[in-house]
Amino acid sequence: MYEMNRAYLWFMQVEFTFLGTGTSQGVPIIGCRCEVCQSPDERDQRLRSSLLVKAGGATAVIDTGPDFRQQCLRAQVDALDAVVFTHEHKDHVAGLDDIRPFNFRSRKDMPVYATPRVQEALRREFKYIFEADYPGVPRVQLMQLNDEPFAVGDAMWWPLPVMHHRLPVMGFRIGGLAYITDANQLSELALERLNGVDVLVLNALRREAHLSHFTLEEALKWASIIGARQTYFTHISHQLGLHESVNAELPHGVALAHDGLVGTTNEVGLD
Repeated sequence: MYEMNRAYLWFMQVEFTFLGTGTSQGVPIIGCRCEVCQSPDERDQRLRSSLLVKAGGATAVIDTGPDFRQQCLRAQVDALDAVVFTHEHKDHVAGLDDIRPFNFRSRKDMPVYATPRVQEALRREFKYIFEADYPGVPRVQLMQLNDEPFAVGDAMWWPLPVMHHRLPVMGFRIGGLAYITDANQLSELALERLNGVDVLVLNALRREAHLSHFTLEEALKWASIIGARQTYFTHISHQLGLHESVNAELPHGVALAHDGLVGTTNEVGLD
């Protein structure tokens, strides 16, 4: 078990931006004519899930999916200090090549935090990054990720081990913010580290049961148990329904996230 640094958490504010809130295919889905995929509401247009986090004087992104370039342009991200990966699925890592402009601007290798299993996948999927001595390829510094907390700038990041069916995935707590995507089971360590969290982000794929994701009902149950001041749901499929309609069903303090949504945490510690 690990003890959170309460005094540190108490004084740190975290700003976050949802770069993407969609599932692996995004919304709209190619060729789909459902009411969600045809919706004119911009909140129903969801790129693949990713979160930008500003804390402790540093800016980091959680996951670089296939839409990473578009997301950075849309959010006007001009500096990035680290990439942190939850797991190795393509909709969470495919955009790693697009860190190159940040390499060029900073003239530094990009710290990339990933578990050994995810690092192995990155080396396989992006072989040219790690094996080719060629100008212009992304420059990365792989950083070991496990259950231990780590620092990005002056902010401590606390891993939240969860399960995505049989695949281990990492969520993260940074100050009063917790982010969990692609999960259908929470570990005891994750629940311990979620104690007193101010803003919780949790995946809520759809209403029907799913093998590896929380349903809306399951996500609502965990939101109630964890008891954050504000909970946002992400990694949303077109099967969940229209943003405006689903949002109207949710209890006070719970809302669907949408692409471009910006938030901050209160200055909170742990009880």
